Amino acid sequence: MAKTHSTVEVARMLNITSDTLHRWIREKRVPAPEAQSLGPFRVRLWSTEDIELVKKYKADHYWGKGGRKKRKQRSN
Repeated sequence: MAKTHSTVEVARMLNITSDTLHRWIREKRVPAPEAQSLGPFRVRLWSTEDIELVKKYKADHYWGKGGRKKRKQRSN
């Protein structure tokens, strides 16, 4: 059986937050594996191929954390 990873593990592996990965899934920017029942929990089990698709999306579209850079103060 091939090794699979949770959504949180995939986010850690790609150095992004799990919130970012969940947003990409919600906005249909990356294809996510179907959620599966694991006891009382619903989890996504990511294969190596699934992770590669997210890695490619990140390389093409992700610039890092958002927000604006602070302006330099003017010298008088």
